[in-house]
Amino acid sequence: MKKMKILIIGSTGNVGRRVVEEARNRGHEVSVMVRRLDGEINKTKPIKHMIGDAANVEDVKRCSQNHDIVISAIRPKEGNENELIKLTQHVMKGVCAVGGRVIIVGGAARLLIPKENGETVLTMPGFLPTQIVDIAKACQAQFDMCVTDKTTNWTYLSPPPMLVPGERTGAYRVGADQLVVDQNGKSAISLEDFAVALVDEAEQAKHIRKGFTVAN
Repeated sequence: MKKMKILIIGSTGNVGRRVVEEARNRGHEVSVMVRRLDGEINKTKPIKHMIGDAANVEDVKRCSQNHDIVISAIRPKEGNENELIKLTQHVMKGVCAVGGRVIIVGGAARLLIPKENGETVLTMPGFLPTQIVDIAKACQAQFDMCVTDKTTNWTYLSPPPMLVPGERTGAYRVGADQLVVDQNGKSAISLEDFAVALVDEAEQAKHIRKGFTVAN
């Protein structure tokens, strides 16, 4: 696999940090878009740090130039969940303006639950803890926005409901619009293997203008 130039937006979050590491370990040239240089990110050399704000389309456009792909792992703070839709829209517009490709780290809200007659993670009564319903609704709206977009070269990756730190095995199973579950009905993946799936998709481009999901 040839070396790629990858820009990561949301690089300081749980997913973003692991994607940075996974991409670097594969020999890709990694840049991150940050609002300011401070704290730990200054120590993550040789990553290129680009100053920009996902809320500004022109910033995204400028930072996305000369990259093979952008990975957007944005997650608003609690209480600001609705910002996700506008931020994702700005990222997509900025990437589209330079003819680029973007993978959006989304949510599980849209995924159908096996054997539940069309119920999704979001619509199934009692499936989600109350405290994450707002971000689930925002993620559903985020995906709906992607589906209606006809100009951006996007991919939407939905994690399973359980996405936690763990081991990097390099193995995972792939689904489209339904939860990928094990024999006990559990749908989970480690953050490390989720990063593997993200970088695999960056390299292989198997889900252009589609959503998909993964689980161990």
